[in-house]
Amino acid sequence: MNLQTADLARDSHPVDVIEQVAHTNDWTFERTGDDEIAISVAGSWTDYHVSFSWMADYEALHLACAFDLKVPESRTLEVMRLLSLINEQMLFGHFDLWEQEGAIMFRQSLLLCGGAEPNIRQVEVLLKSALEACECYYQAFSFVVWSGSAARDALNGVLFETAGNA
Repeated sequence: MNLQTADLARDSHPVDVIEQVAHTNDWTFERTGDDEIAISVAGSWTDYHVSFSWMADYEALHLACAFDLKVPESRTLEVMRLLSLINEQMLFGHFDLWEQEGAIMFRQSLLLCGGAEPNIRQVEVLLKSALEACECYYQAFSFVVWSGSAARDALNGVLFETAGNA
C-alpha cells in the first residue's frame, strides 16, 4: 500500500492549545519542549501526571496519564489481568503497565491528519476522559497492588451501581 502524504502548514502548534487549557484551569504545567507539555492535576484519589506529546510524523497529539502507584514485581501478573479486564471495557484509550518502571499509565491520542487544528473543546474532552478513566479504575489498581486482591474481585469492587438514596 502506497500512501501519499501532504505537508500542510498549521496556524498554531497543537501543544499551544493544551498550554492554554492548563493555564485557564490554573494547573501546574511545564513546557518541556516545543512538542511536549507536562501537567499536574489533583484527583480524588491521587495526583495525575499528564503528558501531551505532538507526534508530527503521525499528526497525532498523544496523551499519557500516570499516577503514583508502583507495581511490585510480585503483583505484575495480576495487574496485567486487571488491565485486560479494564481495557476490554474502554471505548477510548487504554491502560498500560510499563514494567521496567512499575508504572500504570492511561494513553490515548487525538489524530489531526491533513492539517486539522485541535480546538479547546477537543483537548478538554481528551483530558477529561483520561482523568475520568483514571479516577474510575484507580481503586481497582490499588486493591490489586496493596490488598492482594484478584483482578476480577478488585474490578467488581469498584464497578457497582448504587440503588436508592440516603
